[in-house]
Amino acid sequence: MVDILAVLGNMLETIINALPGILAAIIVLIIGYFVGSLVGKAVNKIVEKVGIERTFDQSMVGRTFKSSGLDLSNLIGGIVKAFIIILSIVLAIQILNIGGTFGAYLSTIADYLPRLLGGILIIILGTVFVDFLANFIGKMIRPMFPENKGEIADMLKNLLFIGLIAFILLLALDTMLLSGSTVYPLILGFVIIGAGISLTDGLIKSITDDHVEFKEVAGYAKFMLYAIFLIIGAGAIFATFPGVTDVIANISWAFAVAFGIILIPIGYTIAKKMVKQENKAD
Repeated sequence: MVDILAVLGNMLETIINALPGILAAIIVLIIGYFVGSLVGKAVNKIVEKVGIERTFDQSMVGRTFKSSGLDLSNLIGGIVKAFIIILSIVLAIQILNIGGTFGAYLSTIADYLPRLLGGILIIILGTVFVDFLANFIGKMIRPMFPENKGEIADMLKNLLFIGLIAFILLLALDTMLLSGSTVYPLILGFVIIGAGISLTDGLIKSITDDHVEFKEVAGYAKFMLYAIFLIIGAGAIFATFPGVTDVIANISWAFAVAFGIILIPIGYTIAKKMVKQENKAD
């Protein structure tokens, strides 16, 4: 009985000693929540009044946000609110000063939360900045090309957008400590595929505008180029997986043979049309 009373006494003493820290942590959390809410709403109103949201809504990313039901001012205000609340959570965990394995886990989570929010913030604000920069440069380079070659300017703008988005993703993943040997090839593969699609669309349109005789085979050319960039991108994505690269290499050889066979009738048709046009001209 004496031992039980001693244990209960020690538990009660531990709880009493921990009460000030628990109350302080709760107060910090409550203050953090209310301050975060107030500052978040203030930032929301500021973004709305400055006019950034109207300009953003006209961009490609802005239209995507709007179609998804997202609002830039609410998003930025929510991020600011979340940042302040996370800071209050980190401070509350430090005040509690919990020991043992559970305390170590809590400290690890508290240390990682700012990195997680920072990575999300980099992705969101980075995407907004990249979209603005790509559109700005696209408008600058468009006068450098003839009016009927606007697709080349769009192609260059899209390539810049894809490259910068890849950089933003890598920076965000590094911040969140999620980068590694698997992530880099994955991003590289998708960049190759995206850039290949943009290049193919721009080049095929430019060629068909100048040479009408190629319109009939433009679909075949697009398909072949899409497939080539898809194979290259897949090779980059699975480069770290043993055995997969050999499979992709075999597929590439088979595709190259099929491409060569398909080119024979296409080349014959184009040559035949060109001869007919020359005969008509004579």
